[in-house]
Formats: sequence, C-alpha cells, structure tokens
Amino acid sequence: MTASDATGLRQLAGFERILAMVGFPVAVVATHAWAFHLMGQGLDPAVATVVPIPVYYFALACLERVFPWHRSWLHSQGDLRTDIGLILTNTVLLGLATPTVLFLGAWLGAALSGAIGTGLWPTGWPIVLQLALALVIAEFIEYSVHRSFHEIPGLWRFHATHHSAPRLYWLNAARFHPIDLFLVGACKIIPLAVLGAGVEVFGLVNLFSAVHGAYQHANLPVRVGPLNWIFSMTELHRWHHSRQIEEANQNYGGNLAVWDVLLGTRFLPKDREPPEATGMEDMPAFPMGFVANLAAPFRWGAVVRESQAAGTPPSAR
Repeated sequence: MTASDATGLRQLAGFERILAMVGFPVAVVATHAWAFHLMGQGLDPAVATVVPIPVYYFALACLERVFPWHRSWLHSQGDLRTDIGLILTNTVLLGLATPTVLFLGAWLGAALSGAIGTGLWPTGWPIVLQLALALVIAEFIEYSVHRSFHEIPGLWRFHATHHSAPRLYWLNAARFHPIDLFLVGACKIIPLAVLGAGVEVFGLVNLFSAVHGAYQHANLPVRVGPLNWIFSMTELHRWHHSRQIEEANQNYGGNLAVWDVLLGTRFLPKDREPPEATGMEDMPAFPMGFVANLAAPFRWGAVVRESQAAGTPPSAR
C-alpha cells in the first residue's frame, strides 16, 4: 500500500486501485441517479437532492476506515469537534440565508427578463446540460472569490480556518468560517438566480457540490487521470492544502478545474505525491478550537503575534 515507484508516486493494487479510479465517478452517478429517481416519483427537487447526501457521507466515512490514503489522517488531531461544530453551524446559517439570497436574485432576474422581453435561462435544455452550465457559471464566481480570499489579507483571515486543518478527510469539506462559506455560497448562486435557473438546478448544484466536496477532501486513494482536467478533484486539492504557500496558492477550483486551467493556477506535479503534512507552516499557533476558530478573524493581530512568538512569522498570502 505504501510502495512507491521511481517517480515518487504510490503504487496501488487490488481493490484500492479500482476504488482510486472509479470511486468518484460512481459516487457522482449513484447519488444523482437516486435524486433523479426521487424527482421522477414526484418528490420536491429541494428534498430529493438532499436525501442522498447523508447516506453518501456515511459510505465515504466507512471507506476511509478501510482504505485510508494516510493512516495518520484517521485520527483526530484536535480537529474533530471543531469540524462537527462548523458543519452544524454552517448548515443552519446557510439554510436561513439561502432563501433570501435566492429571492433577491430571482427578483432581479425577473426585472431583467421583463426589460429584455425574454427569459435568460435555457429551460428547454436537458437537465444534465443545465446542470453543466450552472456548474461552469458558479465555478467562475467561486474560483474568483476563493482566489481573492488567498490574495487579499483582510479576507485571508476568514479563509485561514479551512487551511488550519491538520489532516484531510471527508468532513473537511465543511471546515469553513461561516463568513467565508456565506460569501462563496451566496456569490456563486446569485448569477444562477438572476438568470432564472429552476429549483431543480439549484438542488442538483447543491448535491454535486456536497458529493464532490467530501470526495475532494476524502482520505482515500484517488487516481482519476484525465478527469483531473475537468474536476478539481482530490489529487489537485491535496496540493492546495500543502503547508508551503507557493503550493497552497494554486488549484482554487471548488468543483471544476476549468478556470484553474484557463488562468494558469492548475498545479499537479507528476513526480511526487502531495505532502502528508497539511496546515499553515507560517501560522503554527493558529487556534484550533471551535469558538477560537470563529473568533480568530476578529483578533487577527493576536493570532499573528502568537505565531510570531512560536518562531514562524506569518507571510503574506
């Protein structure tokens, strides 16, 4: 399981190799097929696209216990309680805020459609093509906002929570400061609402993001080959969690790699695996507790001084 060839890439065999190649595609197809089936049975799209998520999360967590990429990532390093607290907090806050964001976007879209005399969203397209278009549009916004969180110091203090993760596993997908997650989530769905995308499109975008995000952070072997040019999958995203700033400031894609490819920020070395150590090398004293994580952006000066006292001055991102 840990053998590597001359290039520094781990050699996989047996079911681990099969899982690495087909696990992600199977997860996407299975969860979305289930959602389509439920919608076909008349279930509201907002509900049908949520039903597969907890089952998928459970399956992913079980697979991690049997086929871990790094055994050290199986054990909590003071992060589990914080991750649970953040996923619960963010789920509640997004659940409260999203309807308002969608209402405002839809109102603006209706006004715009009335002004030009036609609808803006291609409602006549097959739903799969509508989902693909929605993901590309949303991804441009998510890529831009995500990159801004890395390059603008005032925003980085909120995004640092995500990069404080001392290991990678499925629950990391929700390890975000609520302000970070709200800005990314709100910004990427507003254009879809303005264009007039239907409720089934929003539900499917949410489902795809949940499935992809958990797999993107999963502690599983992943080798998706050419799909790394389409999706911002695990192999790319592990470099984004490198402790080295020059490696972490790459691969900004949330779901898709298209904008990383076009804008030159795609990073996937062929001669070595991503580092096992994650986190922020320049911020060794970043607070790890749930409440401390929430408070960190608002006491940033103290957080910086604590890291300086620990012997590593934080650098500009």
